[in-house]
Amino acid sequence: MYGRPQPPSKALYIKKRGFPMEEQKDCSEIRSEQMEESTGKSRFTSLPLECVTEIISRTSPPDASRMSVVSTDLRFAADSDAVWEGFLPKDFQSIIAGAAGSSRAEVQSKKELYLRLSDEPILIEGGLKSFSIEKRSGKKCYMIAARALTIEWGDTPMYWKWISLPQSRFKEVAELISVCWFEIRGRINTCLLCLKTNYAAYLVFNSTTETYGFEYHPVEVSIGIIGGRISTQSVYLNPSKTQTRRFPVVPRRIGRFNRGLTQLMGLQASVPAGGNCQHPKKREDGWLEIELGEFFNEGGDEELEMSVLEVKAGNWKCGLIIQGIEIRPKDRA
Repeated sequence: MYGRPQPPSKALYIKKRGFPMEEQKDCSEIRSEQMEESTGKSRFTSLPLECVTEIISRTSPPDASRMSVVSTDLRFAADSDAVWEGFLPKDFQSIIAGAAGSSRAEVQSKKELYLRLSDEPILIEGGLKSFSIEKRSGKKCYMIAARALTIEWGDTPMYWKWISLPQSRFKEVAELISVCWFEIRGRINTCLLCLKTNYAAYLVFNSTTETYGFEYHPVEVSIGIIGGRISTQSVYLNPSKTQTRRFPVVPRRIGRFNRGLTQLMGLQASVPAGGNCQHPKKREDGWLEIELGEFFNEGGDEELEMSVLEVKAGNWKCGLIIQGIEIRPKDRA
């Protein structure tokens, strides 16, 4: 009755050690699992370097970056040129070869090149276009400079002015002086884009203290293959989600006087922007962007056209600064 005390049960021991009761594992079982996990790691790292490199190259850039910090054994393979060259676009060498002088900085490895291209776009085609890659996937991104866009009245100093800004990646940007017919178009060949990839196009611009005329009328934006299906929608170019209701609309006349007359005659009232129209969003580089639409690249050699139009209202508009149109991958909703 008062014999030798019995040792605590396995369940009580596990509970005191802080292990979940439902797992029902003793220390020997846990040690066995730890040994198996360690053995698994050693088996992987004991593979020939070529095999480890091939395995990692079939993952993704984020996965390879994580593997490089797991162990010293994996770092050499995960950071190798063989892995990161596979993440770069297949034609990256020809693209870099056409880069502008200052964009052709020397890099020590393919991983460094990958990270640089994802953080610092390079100028190509004589500085009229920039190239970068999406950091997560390595897919191609382009921006078409304002100088390479078709801007209605763009070469008429009365309506548009070409200026240089230190915050722009391009040598010149287009400043809107005053127009009532606002039309911008850009094109890119689909063979430059990644296959089987959903892309979106964005007008990259900024507003000034003199920006006027976009508050109360949306603009029409579109994207599509020339001669094919075109996707069209209406968006606002004023950053605020309010618009100014004005009336009447002054007939089109040339000159700043009539633009000022429109301001004086208009009854100003801040009201919510109607419908589901988008408004510009602030980018990390300080510019604004508005999406023009999406396009899934099936392949082929076709011209993709993007446009921004406001030609119906007849009111004068001024004050925007256009840097370009960017085309980059976008996840499908």
